[in-house]
Amino acid sequence: MAPGGVQGLYVDDTRVVSAWRLLVDGSPVEPLDVLECERFRAKFVGRTPARTGRADATLLVERTRSVGEGMVEEVRIRNLAAEAAGLTVELQVEADFADLFEVKESRVDTRPRITLEHDEHAVSFVLASCPHRSRMRVVGDGEPVTAGSTFRHTVVVPGRSTWTTRWTVTVALGPHGTLPALDETSPEDEAARRMARWRLSAPSAESPRPGLETTLHTSSEDLGALQIADPAHPDRRVVAAGAPWFMALFGRDSLLTSLMALPIDQELALGTLQTLADLQGRRVEPLTEEEPGRIVHEVRCGREGSVGRVGSSAYYGTVDATPLFVVLLGELHRWGLAGTELRELLPAADRAMAWVQHYGDRDGDGFVEYRRASDRGLVNQGWKDSFDGVSTASGRIAEPPIALAEVQGYVYAAHCARAELAAAVDDPATAVDHQQRAEALRERFDEQFWLPDRGWYAMALDGEKSPVDALTSNIGHCLWSGIVPPERAGEVARHLVGETMWTGFGVRTLASDMGAYNPMGYHTGSVWPHDNALVAAGLMRYGFVSEAQQVALGILDAARAFGGRLPELFCGFDRGEFSAPVPYPTSCSPQAWAAATPVSLLRTLLRFHPDLGNGRLGFHPALPEAMVPLRVGNLALAGSRLALEVVDADRWDVHGLPPHVAPTPPPGRA
Repeated sequence: MAPGGVQGLYVDDTRVVSAWRLLVDGSPVEPLDVLECERFRAKFVGRTPARTGRADATLLVERTRSVGEGMVEEVRIRNLAAEAAGLTVELQVEADFADLFEVKESRVDTRPRITLEHDEHAVSFVLASCPHRSRMRVVGDGEPVTAGSTFRHTVVVPGRSTWTTRWTVTVALGPHGTLPALDETSPEDEAARRMARWRLSAPSAESPRPGLETTLHTSSEDLGALQIADPAHPDRRVVAAGAPWFMALFGRDSLLTSLMALPIDQELALGTLQTLADLQGRRVEPLTEEEPGRIVHEVRCGREGSVGRVGSSAYYGTVDATPLFVVLLGELHRWGLAGTELRELLPAADRAMAWVQHYGDRDGDGFVEYRRASDRGLVNQGWKDSFDGVSTASGRIAEPPIALAEVQGYVYAAHCARAELAAAVDDPATAVDHQQRAEALRERFDEQFWLPDRGWYAMALDGEKSPVDALTSNIGHCLWSGIVPPERAGEVARHLVGETMWTGFGVRTLASDMGAYNPMGYHTGSVWPHDNALVAAGLMRYGFVSEAQQVALGILDAARAFGGRLPELFCGFDRGEFSAPVPYPTSCSPQAWAAATPVSLLRTLLRFHPDLGNGRLGFHPALPEAMVPLRVGNLALAGSRLALEVVDADRWDVHGLPPHVAPTPPPGRA
């Protein structure tokens, strides 16, 4: 881990190790290869310079590094020569306890107040500044000599033999942290157990389409590796947004990811809902933008707290997480959530819907809009949250308060979900109320957002209630939510896969003939896999099968080009210009909702829609010919494990359904 940049060991949004250099006879190890053993463990293979009098290197260095709450690095030096080798092996360690945002923004204090404590082949790094006293301890095996923050071994490795040692890093952050006992420290053990459990529950897929099985396997592995837990509730699992910068709970990202990943695991969605309900806003606090009923945007553990730099671990500046909370709860109910767990979450859903009405709709016009509460908050609070993420067709940046089109769709879907949930618990009055609210919003949305001269919906209404008339992928989310009247859907679908939006590898965030278009822009012409997953689901919802297949196949082609792992986003160049998707340089990989995208796309193509409360399963495959025959096994549903088989366009079956669930016939089939 080289000093001075972004490398290091991070724990709870804090970089503890800022430099980690292994030297053999004063020289760094020459790297040869990196072998990933697990998502939490890797092996680095290298060699030392050639020994005096030899033409080639004879010392092979294998470093196996495992990470968890701390880190363990084991070093094996293999002497491949017949003659014994005398060596000096040194490990130089530095710590800075820098907040993740300090590192990301290149403003780390180069002289932190850190003291060293030596204790029997161990060095402790202590950040004594109050109230953030933190400690990191590095222990070396094999009785190394320590000087400052350097560990030194002087050894003789016999010919054709191996010498090994290891260093163990334990961390305690904050004034109440306690270093774990050394014999309890195996950071990879819990990670290994967690991944083993995840793999046992993960579905399997077989298809002749090249790269599909690899992509789905990689997605499942990444979703398992990105999971984090609240120490207060270790039984709950949530998914972090992505590596390296967003290994934290994000309301919007975690909600959409767990919704898209339902075919793999429904417990992840439940843990997400329970955790977000515990963090739901209770009071009005402008600095953190907390409001009663609001779902949190981001939870951070470092010294600087949230993205708003407000000295708090929780920041609430998002306009879409709150309705999405109710949407996910409704969908999870369709997948089998009932009884006590459902009833315990209903009050949080009602608080969320109350936020929509009283705080989300700030001016009483019937739409949910946002304006940050102070200059410390995010300017844009939808998923396109970059400063230029919301602009008109001419390229002018919209002024707040801003009512995003897709957010109105999320609110519509939330009302529909809350109505279904009310019916499930025998509350007809609440069901009717939310049904009426949904229909009223749909009519109002169509009236205010539809652009008859363009044939698409405005991306938003700005502070003057004028349409932000750019053609964007946001309208695909409107199809996904169901807020689009059927008579408008055809024009919306045509524009989404039209020449200015379609790249060949996916739908752009912004059409190429818009004023702000930039195929290398974060939200102004790039392609986001999760965005396309929602677009494809929306197209399929309204019966545009070939268009949904087009989007799904384009994204899956991109996944294959990236070796099976979709990044957070990639550049929006046309496939005719570049035969492979062009990477976006700072894209997170792995990233949670990108990892969930292939799972969501497959569900869309299978038209797999459980409705267990009513004892039904919709399963009407619409797979492209290149993907059949397809077999999916070990799919979890209501305590059962399903096996799906699609032979061709007219022959498919599902095995292992719970006794009370029956598949519904496709349209036109008795």
